[in-house]
Amino acid sequence: MAQKFIRFYSTPPASIFVEFLVKSLGFSTKEAISISTKVTPWRLRNYEPHLLLDLFEKVGMDKSQIKTLISSSPQLLCHHVHGNLKPKIEALQDLGLSGSDLVTLITKGDFLKRGLHTIIKPSLDYLKVLLGSHDSVARVVKREPRLLSKNLPKLIPPNISLLQNLGFSRADIDTVFNRRPRFLLNNPKWLERAVEQLEKNFHMPRGSRMFLHGIEVLVSLDELKLERKLYIFRSFGWSDSDICVMVQRLPYCLNTSEAKIRNTLKFFMMELGYESSYLASHASLLKFSLEKRVMLRNEILKILKEKQLVKGGPCLYTVVKCSESQFLEKYVLPFKEKMPELYGLYMKTRS
Repeated sequence: MAQKFIRFYSTPPASIFVEFLVKSLGFSTKEAISISTKVTPWRLRNYEPHLLLDLFEKVGMDKSQIKTLISSSPQLLCHHVHGNLKPKIEALQDLGLSGSDLVTLITKGDFLKRGLHTIIKPSLDYLKVLLGSHDSVARVVKREPRLLSKNLPKLIPPNISLLQNLGFSRADIDTVFNRRPRFLLNNPKWLERAVEQLEKNFHMPRGSRMFLHGIEVLVSLDELKLERKLYIFRSFGWSDSDICVMVQRLPYCLNTSEAKIRNTLKFFMMELGYESSYLASHASLLKFSLEKRVMLRNEILKILKEKQLVKGGPCLYTVVKCSESQFLEKYVLPFKEKMPELYGLYMKTRS
């Protein structure tokens, strides 16, 4: 007669759990108690703390990274290490990921709740075929950790087909996906809606080099958010024609927060007296950091013009568009000895 073995789980007392967090990971008692309250008691049956630490150390995490991981995801302490956690982490290691990369993926993603063979591996295999190399997959996954919690073989192909039917090449689609991986996870109906908006509302021709960028922007905005942002432009006197020109030139202006749109328009239009038509046709002005770039460079340019130290009277748009090194070399360093306060202003604001 075969002997039956029954495994009994005993839930470790809270004090033992807290003691482990304090002694092994360096948490304060207060922090450890707080973490312990976030762990579902019945899940402590899989409590294998030392196996967990051993696994994390072997994949290149130091103690501070492990603390970060446990602080943000206390339930990790209850994952069955060999049967659940280890195989999933090994799948990421196969991409060359370790240490801080794994911390980011685990804390920002939701893939540990997904099945290894039903979601994680099929999605990784699909990405390898789609992108062509482990390095490319690693870059995309690091950029968007939530990819591995989605059923990519089901979600992505319909969107690729839709975009190809609109005339976009795979190279163009891959470029957008690498830049914004969530782009291809949307419902195809959202992409169709974005296409319709670009053509009907913003009069952007489908052959425009900005059309795919416009789709990328609009699929991330629901109708209410979009209308609120357009209302701000209109409240500053922008016509629908001005808004169309801006979107046609740089649709990413619509990704800017409502507060930044309002503050930027207030500075350019109310303080500097710029017309909406000029800003629409020089849309990149609206995307730069207002405090650390636009206002700083405007102040430096104003000082240089007052002292008649720049020839040809460059406009603010020209100065703002300069790269950091070009601006420093052309408008700051040449006057460092003659006007040390100018250099001081620049360095103080940039720090």
